[in-house]
Amino acid sequence: MNSIIGTYECKVDAKGRLLLPAPLKKQLNASLQDGFVLKRSVFQPCLELYPMQEWTIMMEKINKLNRFVKKNNDFIRRFTAGVKVVEIDNLGRLLIPKDLTVFSQITKDVVLSSAVNIVEIWDKDLYEKAIDDSVVDFADLAEDVMGNVNDDNGIS
Repeated sequence: MNSIIGTYECKVDAKGRLLLPAPLKKQLNASLQDGFVLKRSVFQPCLELYPMQEWTIMMEKINKLNRFVKKNNDFIRRFTAGVKVVEIDNLGRLLIPKDLTVFSQITKDVVLSSAVNIVEIWDKDLYEKAIDDSVVDFADLAEDVMGNVNDDNGIS
């Protein structure tokens, strides 16, 4: 799958249904038939929406872990806690299960944010706090993470 692009604001209804914005739905169109996996994020109070193809790739990596190592077993249990297979209905809606809504503190206003090959689903207020530049100096973070990454020709 290609990278998913964009950040979108939308609303969740009282039943936990989220209408995907048309530009995002179009990008996910190839994955609609296979379905998606929705899970808790490891590092943030948000949800991660994996197209099934991306989830399969992730599970192939995780299946290589030795389950007789306690840390690996604990990681697998926590990584897959609350995982749900979900579909997008004919109207373009995604139902967020109640336990995942509680975890992510989603109430009404939501931000869907592309994260390379998955989509993060955030409560809008929590998303704004997470990207607040006053908390983390993004320039320093960018340098730390990407500063030593070079293309094949040595140009970053």
